[in-house]
Amino acid sequence: MSGIIGKKLGMTSIFRTDDKTVKQIACTVIQVTPNVVTQIKTEEKDKYRAVQLGCGERKEKNTTKPLLGHFKKANTTPKRKLVEFRNFTKEVQLGEVIKAEDIFVEGDIVNVIGISKGKGFQGVVKRHGFSGVGGQTHGQHNRQRHPGSVGACSFPSRVFKGTRMAGRTGNQRVKIRNLKVLQIIPQPEYSLLLVSGSVPGAKNSYVIIEK
Repeated sequence: MSGIIGKKLGMTSIFRTDDKTVKQIACTVIQVTPNVVTQIKTEEKDKYRAVQLGCGERKEKNTTKPLLGHFKKANTTPKRKLVEFRNFTKEVQLGEVIKAEDIFVEGDIVNVIGISKGKGFQGVVKRHGFSGVGGQTHGQHNRQRHPGSVGACSFPSRVFKGTRMAGRTGNQRVKIRNLKVLQIIPQPEYSLLLVSGSVPGAKNSYVIIEK
């Protein structure tokens, strides 16, 4: 499975003509700077096939010495984001630079992986879509967004595991499947990838695009 690392810039929309009708399509703009092959794993040495790509610049003073040696083998500068892709379909060499147009073409169907926006500690109404206890009559004036009963008293005298309650929301690895590559805009220093729909993550966060 081939793929590349990019950075989410935000959302926009483009217009496409289809059977004499104009459609407005919402899409996400992903900036793909050239990725560098930092390691090639083989079945003989590592028991599985994979290609490790690096993206984004990192200061040398903020990089550990083992990683500095790792990047030196690939004859490249320290990278901020490292991702492994199993069974990479493209034949590559250590230290090779890969661009978005080397992997994707317009019309490809891709999966995008990112870390969703963290929303902190949230109640059951926002986290699980509960409707709350209800009206303000019969002494319920301060219970509108509360979860209500969570367990029985005498039996089983505990709250079951998995009960939907308040807790930390977001900040999780999320994969959005079957998005379409609408357009590839090559630039001298980077490429812009326009993908249909929305992808997880905040602006300027790293995302993984899998083919």
